[in-house]
Amino acid sequence: MSSKSPLYAAIDLGSNSFHMLVVREVEDAIRTIAKVKRKVRLAEGLDDDFNLSHDAMVRGWQCLSLFAEQLQDIPAENIRIVGTATLRLAKNVNTFLEQAETILNHKIDIISGLEEAATIYQGVAQTSCGEGNRLVIDIGGASTELVIGAACDALLLNSVNMGCVTWLKRYFPDQKLNDTNFNAAINGAKQVLKDVAQDYLNLGWQNCVGASGTVQSLQNILKAQGLNEQVTLDKLLELKQQSIECGSLGKLKLQGLSSERLAVFPSGLAILIAIFEYLDIDSMTLAGGALREGLVYSMIGESQYQGVRERTLKSLISRYQIDQKQALHVKKTAVQLYKAITKVIELDDEVALPMLTSAATLYEIGLCIEYKKAPQHAAYIIDNIDLPGFTPAQKQLLAALLFNQRGKLALDMFAQQNALDLSQAVSLCRLLRLAIILCMRRTKGSIPNFTLSDDDGAWTLSLPSGWLAEHALRAAELEIEVEQELKAGLQLTLVEQPF
Repeated sequence: MSSKSPLYAAIDLGSNSFHMLVVREVEDAIRTIAKVKRKVRLAEGLDDDFNLSHDAMVRGWQCLSLFAEQLQDIPAENIRIVGTATLRLAKNVNTFLEQAETILNHKIDIISGLEEAATIYQGVAQTSCGEGNRLVIDIGGASTELVIGAACDALLLNSVNMGCVTWLKRYFPDQKLNDTNFNAAINGAKQVLKDVAQDYLNLGWQNCVGASGTVQSLQNILKAQGLNEQVTLDKLLELKQQSIECGSLGKLKLQGLSSERLAVFPSGLAILIAIFEYLDIDSMTLAGGALREGLVYSMIGESQYQGVRERTLKSLISRYQIDQKQALHVKKTAVQLYKAITKVIELDDEVALPMLTSAATLYEIGLCIEYKKAPQHAAYIIDNIDLPGFTPAQKQLLAALLFNQRGKLALDMFAQQNALDLSQAVSLCRLLRLAIILCMRRTKGSIPNFTLSDDDGAWTLSLPSGWLAEHALRAAELEIEVEQELKAGLQLTLVEQPF
């Protein structure tokens, strides 16, 4: 690090909103200590000659006056402030910058589209998981960044001049939500994409994440409407139809859509539909970070932060003084149980196994408060901290697993998450509970041989002959588990057999 101070600030002067992120470096991770966002609508003030209106500048200066106070306690070398698409385009940008830099007492960098795309990718790479090539989409107010990268390396970068604010002005000027306006916006976006699309199709990707306010809004809508977190073209087209049925922007009301995103959601949706159709995207999830996180990690030194989810778990183990040997003991046993049950039932390995191993690693996190309600404390902690490497849906599933690690089963919690379907989430819960019971001895070599089978939801745990009589405490806990599962409408049978 270039400074002894653990505080860092990143400010993004975007075309729709200005954002300030302040973090503190703790245990090889970053902890958010302040987030300030104001809708400045800078792009609305850009005229046909690319001059920024005085009113738009004033809105920006007023917002920066709020940010300025927080920056006073942070070393200058730990602060990065960038302007993006609208400030790149504005011919009179120097007029805005002169006053803005006086207010902030700090230099503002107007970054190029490619630099913005590269920084966004770093923010995603440092906060989101994914194997192989990853396609990143960030729809801003006046530009959209498209990046393919692998691990922390960006391989293909583009920033194109279309965004939810500019597309709103261009294609929805009458405020009407109809097929004509939507299709014009979609086709307009495809015209912009036609010069770059083939490069992305040629390179290819294994997973896709979105890092914009539009995608965040989509996640909220999907959850509110009882759908899983995967964004697909069918879901986008359904939301287009729901929007059209509202008739106009003034009447737009979608379950889960916040009031502050109402005006720019249809235009952002149209751009995303065009990208999905033109690039033939199967599905997309929400990224854990983007431009501001990329700025922060560039100051801290990204080389320290490889393996996003693993880094998060390591930081939590250290911060909450979790017994790492016991966590590994339970994790290994949970994986054994998982492999046994997936011989007879199907689970989504990409999500299910990482969620199970993460829950096994963190199951004792609630002990940092007290034992009796440790599961509730564990769920509360997970619900209320940043978890880089986990999507919001995965974070909710993890909290539900930890809440249900012992005692009475609250299966309704699994119906509220949308990372996995209900049956798979409940299966993970059952595996975690069995792993914790089998590992009660906390001693290497104390886990018996076992098999786990399924008959239409009825599980059978087979243990060595005589094991239950020889291990009274764990036998008693397993019998209690049989009763708890029965009360929840599940079936677990214990049998012994020669191994």
